[in-house]
Amino acid sequence: MISSTSAWRSGSARSGIALLLVLLAVAAVQLVAFWPGIMIWDAIRQYRQSLSGVYDDWHPPAMNWLWRQLLSIHSGPAPMLVLQALLYWGGFALLAATTLRQGSRLLAAAILSCALLPIPFVLTGAVLKDSLMAGALLLASGLIAWRREEEWPLRIAAILLLIAAATLRFNAVPACLPLLVFALPAPWRRTWRHLLLTTMIAAVPLVLAMPVANKLLHAQHSGVELSLVIYDLGGIGKYAGIDTFPPIDVADPVAVNAQCYKPVSWDAYAWWGPAPCPIGFTKLQPAFAARHINPYVFWAKTIVAHPVAYAEHRLAHFNSNSRFLVHDADLPTLSLQTDPNPWNFALAPSPLRDALGAIAIWSGHTPLGWPICWLALGLGVLIIALGQPGKTIALPMALSAWAYGMSYLPLSVASEVRYHFWTMSGIALATVILLADARTISRRRLALAILPLLVVVILCVTARI
Repeated sequence: MISSTSAWRSGSARSGIALLLVLLAVAAVQLVAFWPGIMIWDAIRQYRQSLSGVYDDWHPPAMNWLWRQLLSIHSGPAPMLVLQALLYWGGFALLAATTLRQGSRLLAAAILSCALLPIPFVLTGAVLKDSLMAGALLLASGLIAWRREEEWPLRIAAILLLIAAATLRFNAVPACLPLLVFALPAPWRRTWRHLLLTTMIAAVPLVLAMPVANKLLHAQHSGVELSLVIYDLGGIGKYAGIDTFPPIDVADPVAVNAQCYKPVSWDAYAWWGPAPCPIGFTKLQPAFAARHINPYVFWAKTIVAHPVAYAEHRLAHFNSNSRFLVHDADLPTLSLQTDPNPWNFALAPSPLRDALGAIAIWSGHTPLGWPICWLALGLGVLIIALGQPGKTIALPMALSAWAYGMSYLPLSVASEVRYHFWTMSGIALATVILLADARTISRRRLALAILPLLVVVILCVTARI
């Protein structure tokens, strides 16, 4: 028995070392390919604020502040790229190590294979709040899975990571809350009453995380919330055929809005496009203020008055955002180069990056790159997980990734695939972890779980023919 146990431990150690070496090699390839990190316009604006130390809240001030602290190590995007990679690979390493500790080498390899999903792999090479948040959620998941019930230091580290992640996106709460609840002691959720109370308490720091961080960093109010208000008003006006905006100096606002509105994104209403809409952010923000109109009350009343038009608009946009019944060529693709910037940061020519980017872009024309397919798969995972007696990390990860993806139904204003980084990675991981116990899943439940994905894939492919 001693000899057998020693042999198992020796084999497990060798497997762990082999997987670690593979992980380090692939992480190195990623860093080399995307060094010093892709910076699109969002990151350029954030970097400018990190240099000045003066923040507004259009992009998360907490990330800008963090970037400012990293400037003492090195200028430019490189420190953020390294941090994102550490979070990303650290999460996968801990999840794989947890399964190795439990004696499942095959599952550990399957977990690490999820890190090779083309779109998340490429997105880790771009300095983005989406990539940073996904990395924080991955590492928090790894810490939660690795820690034992009595190990509070790892529990606290995971909780702090989740609260930090909640400062990075206005809709981060659905992603963070299931993981935070699972990170708390098991007795706190042993009954439905305990679970409900724990969930309500856990939601408080997550909801407060962004506004408190913004306040502490003295972030100037930019009116970023108006992007959603304006886009929804434009969508309601488009589908109801009426003028839904406060009075502004525009002739025939109904016709103008009909030309401006696109289900793909709100960009026509912003100021940065090549042909900004005459009804846009720069006119509507002062129009609300000049007439002392609360834009959020105005928005809510318009939704209540025209619920069908609002639903049509939201479903049309979510169709684009989730890449459901669309043509992929009509939607934004991944950014593989740094945009022009005052500091002349750029990526050197790289056949390796070109190859990785081509694979990621190709995957965007398959179910791997269609968020709606991941959401359908996530629904199937939840159907299975809710019927399983085991309490693994799979259920909270699936719920986190699925709820976050679905939050874009009411809250999105654009159709960038980067918004679904966490949805793709979280659901992929939950799927392989859950299917490791496939023998305990009834055939009926498994068939029911597969059905949403099967239907969605058929509809997606049909729409693209």
